[in-house]
Amino acid sequence: MDGLELRDVRKSYGDTLVLESISLAMEPCEFVAFLGPSGSGKSTLLRIIAGLETADSGEVLLDGRRIDGLAPGDRDVAMVFQHYALYPHMTVWDNMAFGLRNAGVPRDDINGRIMQAAAVLEIEPLLERKPGQLSGGQRQRVAIGRAIVKQPKLFLLDEPLSNLDAALRNRTRVELAQLRRRVEAGVIMVTHDQAEAMTLADRMIVMNDRRIQQIGTPMEIYSRPANTFVAGFVGSPAIALLPARLAGGGQCARVSLGGGAEVETRVPVSALPEGAEVRLGVRPENVRVVAPGAGTVAAEAILVERLGERTLVYARLADGQELTAVDEGSSALKIGDPVALAIDGAAAHIFGPDGTGYHAVAPR
Repeated sequence: MDGLELRDVRKSYGDTLVLESISLAMEPCEFVAFLGPSGSGKSTLLRIIAGLETADSGEVLLDGRRIDGLAPGDRDVAMVFQHYALYPHMTVWDNMAFGLRNAGVPRDDINGRIMQAAAVLEIEPLLERKPGQLSGGQRQRVAIGRAIVKQPKLFLLDEPLSNLDAALRNRTRVELAQLRRRVEAGVIMVTHDQAEAMTLADRMIVMNDRRIQQIGTPMEIYSRPANTFVAGFVGSPAIALLPARLAGGGQCARVSLGGGAEVETRVPVSALPEGAEVRLGVRPENVRVVAPGAGTVAAEAILVERLGERTLVYARLADGQELTAVDEGSSALKIGDPVALAIDGAAAHIFGPDGTGYHAVAPR
């Protein structure tokens, strides 16, 4: 098939297993994000694709051609490093031209590629400057430009925004989203920032513990997490995972929380393990602060976060479990106040003893 394909890639450093049986496929012009915590293996996997690391076993193919035995410069990929890796004594122009000169690209072709990339990235006025004369955001654009001029089939971005301050990171995120529409190539971005992944990626590959935990579109992963790790890692504020017991029900499961409250879900009973203790997963937007009454859950506010248009209420239930709820922006709640919470069971998830996620039947 066209695009990138990994087949059963494994990697160890001595006795330490880093990647275990990684297989995936991506389309030629797809934007994919490797998302996971530090130590999950995502950067090692990126470096194996680039040729900067060697897998112990497995295959890496690009457009149907095996590239895992090729030198990095022969793989038709371009990598943008976290720390830019620009030559400080060279101008922006020379930094962008360096790889092309080494590859024997004709001078006129080099000039054309650099001017085209500079126009796309809006760095034409910077071409005669040296990296020390540039801001962090400008250096990041130059690093991306140096990759663009190679005209690769695949761009590899290793934490490209992590060295930028918050405001510049948000602006550069927008620029990356616009850039990928102008460049006909696939993109893989390694990040631990879920906002970057969900904003930019066509699909996310969530990694942890040396393995791929889930592959899907951002909203597939957010709304139907494969397990408790994915559920807890994707989403801010984090999902609440509350110990619960199955309390019967008809076709859909009803669960009982530690304080005695019951929540009616839309998760099919037939899909769940029998008689097991489970965890109920509820995201903040599915828990509302309401007036006390039937069907509500009693709690205490332990933190009130005012965000203007809404208020996040971090609450503790009677059994000591904690969850986050949403209240109006004008909420008068204070720390220590009693609160009544209404949980939208239709949007809730159930996680089995092994962490596997079970979800409401998808609407047709």
